[in-house]
Amino acid sequence: MNDCPNVSSNHEFTIVAFSMSSLGQLELSFGILIIYLITILENVAIVFLVYFVPKLHTPMYFFLVNLAIADITSTSTCAPKLIFITLTRDHRIFFSCCMIQLYFFILGADGEVFMLTSMAYDRYLAICKPLQYYVIMRKNVYITLVASCWLFGALNSLLHTILTSLLQFCNSHEINNFFCDLNSVIALSTSNTESRKIFIFFEAGVIFLVQFILTIISYVFIFSAILKIRSSAGRMKAFSSCTSHLITVILYYVPGLLLYMKTDSEESKEQDTLISMIYIVLVPMLNPLVYSLRNKEVWGAIVMLRNNKMLKL
Repeated sequence: MNDCPNVSSNHEFTIVAFSMSSLGQLELSFGILIIYLITILENVAIVFLVYFVPKLHTPMYFFLVNLAIADITSTSTCAPKLIFITLTRDHRIFFSCCMIQLYFFILGADGEVFMLTSMAYDRYLAICKPLQYYVIMRKNVYITLVASCWLFGALNSLLHTILTSLLQFCNSHEINNFFCDLNSVIALSTSNTESRKIFIFFEAGVIFLVQFILTIISYVFIFSAILKIRSSAGRMKAFSSCTSHLITVILYYVPGLLLYMKTDSEESKEQDTLISMIYIVLVPMLNPLVYSLRNKEVWGAIVMLRNNKMLKL
């Protein structure tokens, strides 16, 4: 008989986060707070901008709104708790809160992966099949694509959360990360987790690697179609319509693949934490900047809203 108690009877984990001086903790919390507020402001602005400007009621911007929601979900799951830890030095997190954090982080991550693939498909149709674009990418099609992204993410995150909650934690309850990351929590378990680790590794391959390959294949066709355009102005216009998405794909997949598609080692823990910070805190802030700074339609919509507001005043 196994008399080891489940962590639910002990009620809490301890998030190690970062070891630094009081001044360093204050500087870190202030920096994360500023980045978090900018991230929320940017992504909420994208959502409202698309909602209030009819010109942006297109499949691409519908995907962009859901990408913004995924960014808000993933960063809001982790950043506020990290700010609280650095300010109060209270590293405790209740088991139930840890599982909630784990669920919504995986939901946001999965949602973003599938959203980026859907956006790549949208760009493929827009550039390679422009005459058939609105015939293929009908409203019910892109709504179904987005709903499928969120549904799969919800089911997958629920599966991981339930399986993780059933593990036993008899020894250390210290999570060597700044949030309840799946790999970090499983590493603490005294249960036999080899099968779980193999499952996570191959599932990460299916979700991240396969989606990444599908995105790359889309861009192979896109670049091939762009090169066939005779005028340089036409090529630049076609290329500029997909550069924002391509930059977002690179920003998201590079740290994500580095974080999950590798073996664990003690020497890599600090590196994992740094990659996680880039993946969770910085990327959601950069995505709206990439789309707004390189997109004339977004700037045009901002100017139009500002002018309409001034006319009403």
